[in-house]
Amino acid sequence: MRIAKHRIVAALRERDQQSRADWVERELPDPVDTDKNAGLLATLRLDPADLADLPSP
Repeated sequence: MRIAKHRIVAALRERDQQSRADWVERELPDPVDTDKNAGLLATLRLDPADLADLPSP
């Protein structure tokens, strides 16, 4: 599955994790491949299924 990078950034900013959100903006491609980046998403405690359901900003 692929998720728009802005969804990941928004989820991190909602949790007040600004530095992590900034890093994601700089380092990850858009869209983000959840299979390829599963470990990173787990480290950030982000569930791809939850991100897929977020409304677009």
